[in-house]
This record gives sequence, C-alpha cells and structure tokens, in this order.
Amino acid sequence: MPVGSAFHERTLELCESLNYRDWAGYYAVSAYETHHEHEYNAIRNACALIDISPLFKYRITGPDAARLVNRIITRDASKMSVGQVYYTPWCDDDGKVIDDGTVTRVADQIFRWTAADPNLRWLTGNSSGLNVRIEDISEETAALALQGPTSARLLRQVCDADLSSLKYFRATSGHIAGVPVDVTRTGYTGDLGFEVWMPWKSALQVWDAVVSAGSAFDLHPTGMLALDVARIEAGLLLIDVDFQSSRKAMIESQKYSPFELGLGRLVDMKKPAFVGRAALHDEMKRGVARMIVGLEIDWIAVEKLYEAVGLPPTAPAAASRTHVPIYSGRTQIGRATSTTWSAILKKMIALATIDAPHYAIGTRVEMEMTVEAVRHRATATIVPTPFFNPPRKTGGIRL
Repeated sequence: MPVGSAFHERTLELCESLNYRDWAGYYAVSAYETHHEHEYNAIRNACALIDISPLFKYRITGPDAARLVNRIITRDASKMSVGQVYYTPWCDDDGKVIDDGTVTRVADQIFRWTAADPNLRWLTGNSSGLNVRIEDISEETAALALQGPTSARLLRQVCDADLSSLKYFRATSGHIAGVPVDVTRTGYTGDLGFEVWMPWKSALQVWDAVVSAGSAFDLHPTGMLALDVARIEAGLLLIDVDFQSSRKAMIESQKYSPFELGLGRLVDMKKPAFVGRAALHDEMKRGVARMIVGLEIDWIAVEKLYEAVGLPPTAPAAASRTHVPIYSGRTQIGRATSTTWSAILKKMIALATIDAPHYAIGTRVEMEMTVEAVRHRATATIVPTPFFNPPRKTGGIRL
C-alpha cells in the first residue's frame, strides 16, 4: 500500500475530502476539497502548492556525467549551461520513448534527473565505460511546485534566491526557512511557476514557511484533479495515459517515438550518437505514421446531441482519461486520450493520437460521444498545442 510523502503530515490535515490516489507508491491528494474548482482557479488566478515528491529523482556526477546524459537523451546535453533545465524524452534502441522528464545541470559535473517511472537500471546500464556515479535520490529529495500568477511574489517572500532574472527552464539556489533549496522555473501547468527541491528531512520546514506567507497571495494546496485539467490545457502529456513507455507496452502499437508524441523539436539529429538515433533517423526519412495533437470539440455540436434527447449539455467535472475513438467519415483514425472542459478557455479540449495524413492543423474530424448510453459523434478540429499559453509563463518576472 502507499506511504506518505515528505509532506504527508501536512497534506493529511488539509485534505477534507480524503480523496487520495497512488503515485509511485506514495499517497497523492486528488482534491483537498470535495471539488477541485478552487484548486484549479488557484493555478490560473493565484498560487497553487503541489506536492511533487513522488517523482523519481537521480543525481549523476563525475567527469563523464555530461557524456552519459548526452548518450541517453534526444537533446544535445553538450549545449547545456550550468543552471539550465532540459525537458526531454529518452528512447530505447528502436527509437521508442521509455520516459520523459527534466534534466538540470546543477554544476559542471552534476546533473539532477527526474522521471515518472524508475530509470536507475537504464541509466546504470548505459554508463558502461564511463567515469560517472548514479545515485537514486528519490527518497532523499522532496519537491514542491508553486504554480500560478502570484507564485513569483510568494516565493520572493520566503526564499533568498535571486528570482528577478530567473528565466524559463533555468535554475537557481537559495534558502527557505534556513533550508537549502534549488529552485527551477518549471512546472506541469503551463503557467508561471516554480519547482522547489529540498532535503526530504527538512521538507516540513519549507512547507510551513510557504504556507505561513501564502494567505497574502491566495495560496491553495492543490491536488491531482486540478493539475490534470491544467496540464491538458498546456498540451502536456501523461505517461500511461497519452502514451505508454516502451518498457511497459504489450504490443508494438502501444510504443511511441518522440515524433509521434509531437516532440520532434526535442530530437537533435546533429548531435553525436545517442540511444535510438538510427531508428529515429529512419523514421524521419519515411515519415511519421501518427501524432499526438490537440483537439477542440465543437460545443454547438455537443449541445445538439443533448438537445435531441431533451437534456441540457453537460461537461465532465474532471478530466477524463478514458480513450475515445476519433473518426474521419466511416474510418477510425485515432483516439482521444485526455479530455477536459477548460474553464478558462470555455471550450472542451482533448489530446489525441491521430493517424497520418489526418493530423494536420485545421483538419476536421469526429469524436465519439456518449449521451444517455447511446454513442454519437461530435465534430472536432485539430488545433495547435498548448491550448493555453499565457505570456507570464515565459516572460519577465514581476516581483
């Protein structure tokens, strides 16, 4: 059964709903209140406090640390400066994605790697012949995400790090309540936000300091239901939902390449050899057979489906992870994997895997929709992601 994270002593007191889920063997709050509305609004209008400690975390050190990172990820680690963060996938020999996550260059020979799934064996296996040390620091390092428009001002109140010049996907360091922390301008919400990394044993000191200062910035502890809506709006993929790790896939069609995930921009074919490069080169030459894209569902079409049976239209209260067929005419051409009503956009949106040649932006398709246990179809349009992309996410920080 799951165990409590570094912050469980605090989150348990606040979780009125007692609505938890298992995240990598830890209790993760789904929603603190009976509904996640206030938590979602905190992400988009104030500041959300999210426990992300269950992420798997690794420290890679030594003279060949950069060589190991460059050997595995699809981006060029030789171009990383100290204090830079990469979001990147990494692949098996067949060019299929094993996982995705962030890699931070903490120092010249020190990297911190985060992942959704365990990757220690993969990292170790690929370190053969290199002067490098790989440590699993998952249970030593706790992490909090501060996400939303007021997150920078709140963090400035409690942290002595220099945030004024911290750029998107960059890192700095400082102290909160006397605890040494690393701060990265990263997150899983598509909004202005930060992730704070700290020693597990001192996590409650950091939590208390943040919460104590948080009322002036409308801080809300936030769970996974609100985060799920935000990450779909941001066009961010979720492993085991939008795609399968190639290590878990039971059949070939469950495996995805970075190009199929829509992450071709993160594949640097000019860098030296990396795991999966040959297969990805071949895929580039023959073309991508399918791609994960954004869908905007026609709400007028949804209304008509409900009106036909005498009901008002309804949108799901929470994001759906149920896979739903997508059609072009009489042919199924893909499936929606994550669907939600976006309160800020006032639209129903989805992430979907669509077969070639139907995944071009602007293509009109049909999405299966069930009303009163009867299957119908609603029209939808393939659109660029992210669906929501505020300038504050990457722009200069106002403190």
